[in-house]
Amino acid sequence: MDPIVIAGAGLAGWTVARELRKLDRDVPIVVAAADDGAFYSKPLLSNALALGKAPGAIATADGAAMAARTGVELRARTRIAAIDRGTRTLALADGGMLRYARLVLALGADPLRLPVEGDGAGDLLRVNDLDDYARFRAAIEGARRVAILGAGLIGCEFANDLIASGRAVDVIDLAQRPLGRLLPPRAAGLVHARLAAAGLRWHLGTSLAGAWRRDGGGLHLLLADGARLEADVVLSAVGLAPRVALAAAAGLATGRGIRVDRWLATSDPHVFALGDCAEIEGMVLPYVMPIMQAARALARGLAGTPTAMSLPPMPVVVKTPAVPVVVAGLPGAPGTWTERAEGDGVVARLEQDGALHGFALAGAAATPAAREAMAREMRPWPA
Repeated sequence: MDPIVIAGAGLAGWTVARELRKLDRDVPIVVAAADDGAFYSKPLLSNALALGKAPGAIATADGAAMAARTGVELRARTRIAAIDRGTRTLALADGGMLRYARLVLALGADPLRLPVEGDGAGDLLRVNDLDDYARFRAAIEGARRVAILGAGLIGCEFANDLIASGRAVDVIDLAQRPLGRLLPPRAAGLVHARLAAAGLRWHLGTSLAGAWRRDGGGLHLLLADGARLEADVVLSAVGLAPRVALAAAAGLATGRGIRVDRWLATSDPHVFALGDCAEIEGMVLPYVMPIMQAARALARGLAGTPTAMSLPPMPVVVKTPAVPVVVAGLPGAPGTWTERAEGDGVVARLEQDGALHGFALAGAAATPAAREAMAREMRPWPA
């Protein structure tokens, strides 16, 4: 019997394997991992420094332990070069072949790369996995000045983490406010003020134009508005692009991600996708809870009970201790934002026709009780 092959050993891939094994003790499962298959919490990477966790302490289990625990065959350091949907065969980069009965694509995403001039452009660091994080931690040993490209969720989390370590931090973003895709203006303004009070230097409404190596190490940075900065390390956190090339080359439907329906099926009934690489009915949802929900639904489907993915309200807690923030709502959710001050915080509601489609809590308003109360008001997806 040909196995179910799961391409990817991140949270999405391992959760599908684990949930499927709970439902079917006998079906052969192969996990093909581009890395060593170690299991770790990717969101932990953006605040591991403040938690005192070294890169080697972040993984909770190595690949061999995960494979034994889950009852699967792990193909570590295995890259898939092509998918032959006609023969249900995977061509591997090392020249080998792997047949599948059904294929699950949990390929993740790649960091976006901005065009930057100068001989230091290649020195910009990106953190997308544990190996990247180990390189980042090695680079900031002894570094006092760190520049971050991107004022989104990951950029703000890393900035808070680095400030807490005593480093000087500059954040550069073309947007006019931090967390601009998640927060309405007043809540974003509170984030701006609190992180600035903690020592962060904002450079908003501009971008990095060039980076040149300095004698003695570090980088000289030129911003599009003419400002110049010095940094020992530059971290680029400007977003992720779902990995779609393998699927597109195989003729699967792709858009921003690999297109799937609520059953996580691609345009080929034998191929499924989830996680950062997937576009679920027009939405890319690179967060832990949607990935977990998708993995559980897909596992039930692979075990013989087709199950559509649904999403209860799932607030995201932003890891910025200098200014607590909670946000909830699906990308493109309809409605109009209203904001009000509440003590030393901000409460924001995204509403349409009296229904709550999203919310944001910042500062002192971001309490567990408030988060739970507003989550109970929200509609699940699909409504």
